[in-house]
Amino acid sequence: MTGGQIAGLIAAIAFLILVAFIGVFLLRLTKSISVVTVNVDQISHEVEEILANANELLTDVNGKVKTIDPAFKAVGDLGESVSSLNDATRNLTTRVSGVSTSTKGFTGLALASRVSKSAFQSYRNHRKSKNTK
Repeated sequence: MTGGQIAGLIAAIAFLILVAFIGVFLLRLTKSISVVTVNVDQISHEVEEILANANELLTDVNGKVKTIDPAFKAVGDLGESVSSLNDATRNLTTRVSGVSTSTKGFTGLALASRVSKSAFQSYRNHRKSKNTK
């Protein structure tokens, strides 16, 4: 055998070993891909079930939100009413405190109240004494 033939034989053996390794690698790759395919199928089936349950749950929640939505609206309206009442009370307090600081109006009002109270008391006493006679 010549040197060229030996080199050709070595190249042929190397090529045969390479083809054998590639064949083994492709067989293992095929098995791995088939396992991955089965797993992906199982996962996709489970994901479909989860999505169906999630859609059902979302529909249920939306229905319940529609039933309690008027209650939230009523609470919001009540909050606005309370705010308006607070504003009105604040305005009344400001007006009353403004009257109490002006001594002219308040003194006249207090004096009129005392006079009317004593006049009514006198009238009541007069009626009592008249009825007892």
